[in-house]
Amino acid sequence: MQLIANPSRPLYVSIIAALFAVVLWAGAPILVNLASSVPPFQLTAIALLSGAAVAWSASLGKRRNRAGQAVQVPLTLKWKLAIYGLLPALILGAIGGYLTGVGMAPTAEAALITYTWPIMFIVISQWLFHRRIPLPVLCGALIAFSGAAMLLSPGTGTEGFSQYMLGYGLALLAACCWALYSWVCQAAPVAVAPIMPGLFLIAAVGAVTADVLTGAAFGLPSGLALVAGVGLGVGPYGLAMVAWDVALRSGPAALVGSLAYGVPVLAAAFLVIAGVAAPDWRLPLAALLVVAGSFVATMRRSSQLSHG
Repeated sequence: MQLIANPSRPLYVSIIAALFAVVLWAGAPILVNLASSVPPFQLTAIALLSGAAVAWSASLGKRRNRAGQAVQVPLTLKWKLAIYGLLPALILGAIGGYLTGVGMAPTAEAALITYTWPIMFIVISQWLFHRRIPLPVLCGALIAFSGAAMLLSPGTGTEGFSQYMLGYGLALLAACCWALYSWVCQAAPVAVAPIMPGLFLIAAVGAVTADVLTGAAFGLPSGLALVAGVGLGVGPYGLAMVAWDVALRSGPAALVGSLAYGVPVLAAAFLVIAGVAAPDWRLPLAALLVVAGSFVATMRRSSQLSHG
């Protein structure tokens, strides 16, 4: 199975869309920190509903521009289950896991662990398409995860590490969900962006259900927390996901994936500038290791794509 970029869009459209998503994702930890008083699944539901509104507006514009030109692609049962069942579950797992994780661990560290998902995306893609993982990909994965491991290493004894272990684990789960979500979007026979509002709504129902099951008092937050929650849905989990779907389907996977590796560096910089994270030397070094490892893993993939 080979993925081919959509030739109907110029390459710069894919690059701009990917960079736009990267900047929005990098700002997500700051918004999460501002909405830290909101229960995680309630915040997830707010973000998903806001994201659904943005995705719905974007899909309306595309439908008007392509009226009378759309080609219906029949979906097999396998792809129907993957798109309408697996994708909403992955969205809920990615956002809910991340928001719950940052509530149990320091925001900067949990965010950077989540941003190891690009290297996971490459590993999953290599295994599912080629049934093997080349040595450069394994080396890149080790380099990238060494960055996350650096943040997990206890700075003052093991008590702090054990206290945050569950939060780190949820952040890693979110990374796995993002990686698998990106692969399904890339491999799907139809574009996901037009149906993204429905996927968000399905995931939002799951978030509300989880919120009720956890016994949290349901109700809209007020003030800055509400603004941050809506902003989280409109930006990182709304416009960014629509842009990312466009980038994945209109540009080379290696190029688009490599642009996502800038997220941890930008996120670390934004957190320090905003005063959320202290200027610890481990944070920028860990971010650079994640980016470096991802580039190492991409080198062989880029070579393969350029030769066939």
